[in-house]
Amino acid sequence: MSKTPLERFISYAKINTQSSENNSNETPSTRSQFDLANLLVEELKEIGIDDAEVDEHCYVMATIPSNLSTTEFDGVDVPYIGFLAHLDTSPEVSGEGVNPQIIENYDGGDIVLPKDPNVVIRLSENPLLSKCIGHTIVTSDGTTLLGADNKAGIAAIMSMAEYLQTHPDIPHGTIRICFTPDEEIGNGTKYLDLDKFNVKYAYTVDGDLPGELNKETFSADQATITIIGRDIHPGTAKGIMVNSIRILADIIARLPKDIAPETTEGYQPYIHPYIVEGGVGKSTLKLLLRDFRTPGLDELKKILEKIVEDVKKIYPKSEITIETKFQYRNMHDELEKHPEVLENMWEAVIRSGIEPYWKPIRGGTDGARLTEKGIPTPNIFTGGTNFHSKTEWLSVNYLNKTVETLVNLVQVWVEKSRK
Repeated sequence: MSKTPLERFISYAKINTQSSENNSNETPSTRSQFDLANLLVEELKEIGIDDAEVDEHCYVMATIPSNLSTTEFDGVDVPYIGFLAHLDTSPEVSGEGVNPQIIENYDGGDIVLPKDPNVVIRLSENPLLSKCIGHTIVTSDGTTLLGADNKAGIAAIMSMAEYLQTHPDIPHGTIRICFTPDEEIGNGTKYLDLDKFNVKYAYTVDGDLPGELNKETFSADQATITIIGRDIHPGTAKGIMVNSIRILADIIARLPKDIAPETTEGYQPYIHPYIVEGGVGKSTLKLLLRDFRTPGLDELKKILEKIVEDVKKIYPKSEITIETKFQYRNMHDELEKHPEVLENMWEAVIRSGIEPYWKPIRGGTDGARLTEKGIPTPNIFTGGTNFHSKTEWLSVNYLNKTVETLVNLVQVWVEKSRK
């Protein structure tokens, strides 16, 4: 290939594509996502995919036409398959000036990041690092996130595309590629034209370490609590001031500590306060509500409503409101209706020499919304982990396995479609 998956990843990681909660009414929420989108269109055309384009909302689409008419599989009817990854990185940690660090032949132990020695990738917190001895590992320099979520997925899809273009003997049906904006703020499929995407099944390449496959996500809502107080000069505030910051702190203090991201795992739900804004006169708190059982979201909302009700009694001069917003729903039930999309992914991983396993995603992907809209879309690993943090890391050896898995997957679809 003209560029290795590592070379592609490094070039993509250096482009700041953070999405923005504060500008979530626009798509993309940050114009810088076009910088990566335009580069990808250029690279797709360079490898011979002439219909590559980016639209006004920053969705990149491209087609690798079927080559079955030139192989022994001429006449085999293979459904159109899509591969997706997202352009943006998390707004929670800086993506400005990402400076990837390459550790060749990793020899084990903790990894101290060079620009901030207080940021350490600890083996005790990352036991899978012990399986990466001898690998090439990529990290940030400790001042930003790395961006493997989801630029590793983009690099894998681009590398697959180039490999198929330069190996016409590998049989495959029509493949559609899509890179989406604003996935990290829940808007990845907001303006995705499904008729134009035109696939029967799809796969997001947005997962964790090798072998991990995902057919379950949280069901998710967002809650916003708004507190209206009353501001006045603190020197004459007695009996008049209503400090919304104190009220907000009281609400946060009452959130159940055993239903938080830092105290839960597996299928356990959580309430996660993640953005606080405001002053004395008005404050807002945004929270993520997550539960694998969709009815569980109503239970989490009732917990918040009870907290607000109790706090209102303490601060009767305040105004406190809760607004909830739909985000996505668990894709499990719909995916189980389409076993072929799961079985073929499983087989592709086995052919790559990796032992696959199912793991629920304690988060979401564009695949959750696509599955809900009628395109079954499970999730494939990328080789990275510790996403949304300065301790994010990527195994290049595992990224290469992701590419291998994608190449195997398109062939499995051909073979399984043969009558």
